[in-house]
Amino acid sequence: MSKLTAIPSTVHIEFKSAFIERYAQLTNWDEFKKYSLSFLRRSIRINTLITTVKETTTSIKAKGWILEQVPWCKEGFWISHPDRKDVGNLLEHHLGKIYVQEAASMIPPVVLRPQPGDIVLDMCASPGSKTTQMAAMMNNKGILIANDYKGQRLQSLGINVQRSGVTNTIITLMHGKRFYEFQFDKILVDAPCSGTGTIRKSLKTITIWNAGMITKLAKQQVELLVNAFNNLKPGGELVYSTCSVEPEENEGVIHTLLERFDTAEVVQVMLEGLNTSKPITGFKKVTYNKQVQKCVRIWPQDNDTEGFFVCKIRKIPPNE
Repeated sequence: MSKLTAIPSTVHIEFKSAFIERYAQLTNWDEFKKYSLSFLRRSIRINTLITTVKETTTSIKAKGWILEQVPWCKEGFWISHPDRKDVGNLLEHHLGKIYVQEAASMIPPVVLRPQPGDIVLDMCASPGSKTTQMAAMMNNKGILIANDYKGQRLQSLGINVQRSGVTNTIITLMHGKRFYEFQFDKILVDAPCSGTGTIRKSLKTITIWNAGMITKLAKQQVELLVNAFNNLKPGGELVYSTCSVEPEENEGVIHTLLERFDTAEVVQVMLEGLNTSKPITGFKKVTYNKQVQKCVRIWPQDNDTEGFFVCKIRKIPPNE
């Protein structure tokens, strides 16, 4: 891992006592705090719809940038420069050859593994990092529905899809729970969340955090996941992910789905080079379904990334 660069001490940061109490129970608080209050290293993904990994890494390195492979994504690289931080000003970015994307954010599409010819739904797609990643994995073949529920969020989604040379994607505007009787091969539910895994990118998360907000979000996330499962073909697979490290938004949501559907099974996921932590098996006097032990929980200190949660679910066909 790279050397941590702490956020300047001149920035006033104060964690709520309830937040500290909660996270001291869930993880190593000192490590979590140290990484959460350190700058997040930048990373990019090479867009293979337009270029090759070799061509673009060569051109970027020639400009003095340093690239380090992201182990779990062959198109992903951490990027740094001795004198510059303006990755977005690279010509390769403007040409759509690279997408500035956090390394942990690359995990859900890698886990879902959409294939050319699949019918895929990205239920909460904006701003399009995972949509464009999946389109590249599909080589622009098949159908990819990129949906979001707010019109203003579609602007960035549309721009990124166009800039990345994506041609197999249909952009839709509706709430994820409004999909009805579709049959998708693969579904990604990268759910709206509290963002407690992204403190190092957005310090305001600390100030707006409260337990009531987490409870409200978890209910919405259950709605999205349940509806996604109802729109999944028998034998199909979906990935549920968040950039939250709250149990109620992660293992708790998966637990609710598993208790509601006998045909839902969690698929064990192993990614080379990815350090993971044990999932939370119960919280607030609720013992979760044993299958949540197969979920992927990532704390910021595990890989020097954002905190993240990923779970792959398969819909068991009637004949099994």
